[in-house]
Amino acid sequence: MTKNAIIFHGTGGHPDVIWYPWLDRQLSARGYRVERPHYPGINVEPITEFLPRVLASHDFDTDTVLVGHSGGAALLLALLEHLQAPVAQAILVAGYATRVNESDEPVLQDSYDWDRIRSNAGDISFINSITAPYGCDATQGRLMFDRLGGTQIIRDDGHFGDYNQQYDTFELLDRLIR
Repeated sequence: MTKNAIIFHGTGGHPDVIWYPWLDRQLSARGYRVERPHYPGINVEPITEFLPRVLASHDFDTDTVLVGHSGGAALLLALLEHLQAPVAQAILVAGYATRVNESDEPVLQDSYDWDRIRSNAGDISFINSITAPYGCDATQGRLMFDRLGGTQIIRDDGHFGDYNQQYDTFELLDRLIR
């Protein structure tokens, strides 16, 4: 069976920036079928309206790896809660589960079924930075880790790519994906 990977960009992001195309090439070379969808509605539209379109647009199964960055990582929490079957692996990069700054965060749900997320997430990892410019920092990573288990990795790498932070490769992420 073919392994699948879906890479979700962050708020205001695009699938062709920072490390997303690089990771696509790395995983494709390892035999993955990779999707890098463009979702301008991430963290713009309310999650209750946005999530059904995401669920209907992709296939999720035990051979699927999900990678989300920033708002895309927050999206993964809702996605994992509402899947009909578990995925192999979920990696949340600069993720968060609560409001982290003064911005409206429509990607967040009011509450989460942590047990359901845990049962659908497969091998789950959180990569956060101690110097995250938007508040999606190591504290947020710890909050999710405490509820879901898995692996928490804390770096000092800003936002792991942003409009003002070059981050064209992400070797750690490539090594984490089985």
